[in-house]
Amino acid sequence: MASRLLKEFKEFAMKGSVVDLAVGIIIGTAFGAIVKSLVDDVIMPLAGVFLGGLDYSNRFYVIKGDPGNATTVDAAREAGASVVAYGKFANNVLTFLIVALAVFLLVKGINKMRRKSDKEPMPTTRPCPECTTSIAKAARRCPSCTAPVAPLA
Repeated sequence: MASRLLKEFKEFAMKGSVVDLAVGIIIGTAFGAIVKSLVDDVIMPLAGVFLGGLDYSNRFYVIKGDPGNATTVDAAREAGASVVAYGKFANNVLTFLIVALAVFLLVKGINKMRRKSDKEPMPTTRPCPECTTSIAKAARRCPSCTAPVAPLA
């Protein structure tokens, strides 16, 4: 019983679609980490410079409690204050938008490649009007029955 179950699981796990899904998840996780770093370490510091030198990821609004002199979300929470961390939320929204744009561009490229491969190639032959043998489109005479045919452009 256990060996049959193990065999079925092995067959399931080794299917191409399962392996492809696993590879996609691993690459997606790595891509998400890169985008998060791009937003947190490059884009938001530049936005902070343009917004007057503030660290936007640590912007928060105190709902309840006293954050004391806390300048970061974590410090305010450690002081016992309930805060809305709108700066971190903005970072996460920007990260999502970048990932969504990248996925959109990837799917758009894949769809474009599929449309190209789905198109049937232009035929290079045509039937002879006399004997129906397949002849080249540019032929002036059928090689089988030697009947004259008008060339197609």
